[in-house]
Amino acid sequence: MSSAEPRTAGPDHLWSVDEHLEDILTTVRPLEPIELQLLDAQGCVLVDDVTVPLSLPPFDNSSMDGYAVRVTDVSGASEEFPAVLEVVGDVAAGAAGLLRVGPGQAARIMTGAPLPPGAEAVVPVEWTDGGLGEGPVSAMRARSLAPEGADGHVRVYRPAEARAHVRAKGSDVEAGERALRAGTVLGPPQIALLAAIGRGTVLVRPRPRVVVMSTGSELVQPDEQLGDGQIYDSNSFALTAAARDAGAIAYRVGAVADDAEILRSTIEDQLVRADLLVTTGGVSVGAYDVVKEALADVGDEDEPGGGVEFRKLAMQPGKPQGFGTVGADHVPLLALPGNPVSSYVSFELFVRPAIRTLMGLQDVHRPTVRARLAADRALSSPKGRRQFLRGVYADGEVRPVGGAGSHLVAALALADALIVVPEDAESVEPGAEVEVVLLG
Repeated sequence: MSSAEPRTAGPDHLWSVDEHLEDILTTVRPLEPIELQLLDAQGCVLVDDVTVPLSLPPFDNSSMDGYAVRVTDVSGASEEFPAVLEVVGDVAAGAAGLLRVGPGQAARIMTGAPLPPGAEAVVPVEWTDGGLGEGPVSAMRARSLAPEGADGHVRVYRPAEARAHVRAKGSDVEAGERALRAGTVLGPPQIALLAAIGRGTVLVRPRPRVVVMSTGSELVQPDEQLGDGQIYDSNSFALTAAARDAGAIAYRVGAVADDAEILRSTIEDQLVRADLLVTTGGVSVGAYDVVKEALADVGDEDEPGGGVEFRKLAMQPGKPQGFGTVGADHVPLLALPGNPVSSYVSFELFVRPAIRTLMGLQDVHRPTVRARLAADRALSSPKGRRQFLRGVYADGEVRPVGGAGSHLVAALALADALIVVPEDAESVEPGAEVEVVLLG
């Protein structure tokens, strides 16, 4: 993995949100491109523009099941005076060596089949008697049941204009046109287009592999029995889901106990499958904050330029943060706080942009809008800190949900936005315009 070295600062330096994010994004580098089979490339980012080698569709074809006809032969046709045409055969999808439609003739044609020479339009089968001589029909009879439908005569009860129900060659895209731009995330429609133009493989930046682990001896896995002083591990589930939502292949590691050696060993074991490591918990100033103990000096001797720096940020929630690189390949590691809201907000602000950068995307941030604050009272905010409050956004307004506490998981589950209160504001009055980060 290619990455620059993280910046360092003195232990008393209070980092701004923007400084910390800039350090992450200048350190993390997009993953190297690889050639993948189409289905393996789903969710990956296209490296080069894709040019169409052939027109789509590659030939004029029918958009209906019906009869290929000449316009003059059905001009003036009606139910009272139908045009009676000789059926000269069938044209099915994939047909080769096409028959010709001459004056007074028609060819029974299926959806997607090439328009035969001489034909100028297609009349749907519902405009005809289907060759049965019994008035308008609703569908063709299966060829296996009525092979005689491919010859005989058909009555047409409505006229058709030139090119009616015909998909023109190149009407989707012309040969030589750009089909997809570099930087496109390949979803089902894009993969369909690549297959349609004959591409079996494509050069992409792969989806980054993100390993997420929680730390804390108090953490218990869901479905297990809680003991005294224990809580369920929600952070690793939330962040793994968030990493997948951001486009990564994410792996969740069970909670690691408050033991620096175990944590260090676990991280070393996970490096083999990680393009990015994310830990949560253990980054504050407590006696059991083992992430700092385990990682503060990693890489200083064996991997020059590596190591994780722990920082204080001018933000709420999420003041304690860690960032750096570990291992011989300098895998980026982001150490997030352990409180659920702090952890999730930190992910949205720092980890998600890092994942999107690894993918090779240009726009790595969540969209932001300006909205009117719909609140019963003023929002308070600590001076000098950029505060991120949970909110619900709709129709140009944002309403706070829950309080400022960094443990309020239930309120977080209701939110679809973050309300941003800048560092220089100590309160925001109802009705004021605020910046909103849209999470959905």
